[in-house]
Amino acid sequence: MSDLRSLGRRIRQLRGFDCTQDEFARKLGISQSQLSKYERGIVAPPADVLIRIKEQFRVNIDWLLTGEPEGTGYISRR
Repeated sequence: MSDLRSLGRRIRQLRGFDCTQDEFARKLGISQSQLSKYERGIVAPPADVLIRIKEQFRVNIDWLLTGEPEGTGYISRR
């Protein structure tokens, strides 16, 4: 997983400017203060919250966790 701040930025990006933290948190079944911690990269969201984000907002879990689109891994050559 990429660093927590990057993950937080992607979560904030999903929330957008038209949705408050409180509204977004209610959709996920978490508190606004917990969402704030995720967005600021203070703590990592647990797996169940990541799954809810993925399902609610139809985002690719690879993108959510790494910032990379699905299937953009690489093979190391030696």
